Amino acid sequence: MSRNIRFNGTDSKNGGCPAVHEVVGTDEFIVQGLPLTDPDEVAKLRFLGPDDVAVLVPRETLVNHGPKELERVPKLIDLEEFGRLFETFEHTAWRLETRGRYQSDTEDPTYDEFVRTGRFDLDTEDAWSQLMRRQTSAGKTVGRVRIVDASPTTGQLFLLADAPRNAAAGEDIRYLWRQDADARNLPAEDFWIFDSRLVAVLRFDESDVLLAAEVITEPAEVNRYMQLRDAATHGAVAYDLFAEQVATASDQ
Repeated sequence: MSRNIRFNGTDSKNGGCPAVHEVVGTDEFIVQGLPLTDPDEVAKLRFLGPDDVAVLVPRETLVNHGPKELERVPKLIDLEEFGRLFETFEHTAWRLETRGRYQSDTEDPTYDEFVRTGRFDLDTEDAWSQLMRRQTSAGKTVGRVRIVDASPTTGQLFLLADAPRNAAAGEDIRYLWRQDADARNLPAEDFWIFDSRLVAVLRFDESDVLLAAEVITEPAEVNRYMQLRDAATHGAVAYDLFAEQVATASDQ
């Protein structure tokens, strides 16, 4: 079984090596760089085994993308404190949505109507829409990229039908097919980035109920999530154009 390897980052200006990767769920990291090949220099290394490879990595790369703590203790906040982040962020809020279903959607009265009829009336005066209009009217930016399976789930189709409500409140709603997300090595993980300095990773139970958010402020980790944001945003399609793609695929 192959290791679950996650890209942490690089300081290369052209996207090449050196770079640092993490073996998820373990204490192992993979350092990628140019090999040390000069025999005289290799001979100076201690404990280099016959199967070992020495690589050159700048200090900057290790400082920016290596672990800062032996073991990071997650900081969990409850949903009330998480909700306040949307009121207090100063510049930007951005989310990656990866799940096929959210329990909160199924509890919306319009969800049953959508399942029965394939449509529903948009409520552009709900509390979320009012809050987002206030924030975006103040010049702040709110955006999302939603990942959709090749055969979209009912929950994904419901959110796609609801996307015009988000857009009417000033949100930038974009979509990626699951295979494109996988090609970009995007994680199966929902998170928000606030002001490029704080990440809130959403924690769900097995019934798709949002339980809490894990707050991350360590700069190297925040930077990694911002790189994921950039990878997700690049090539993501506006919700209305994506709806046309879904309709075309369903007709075939």
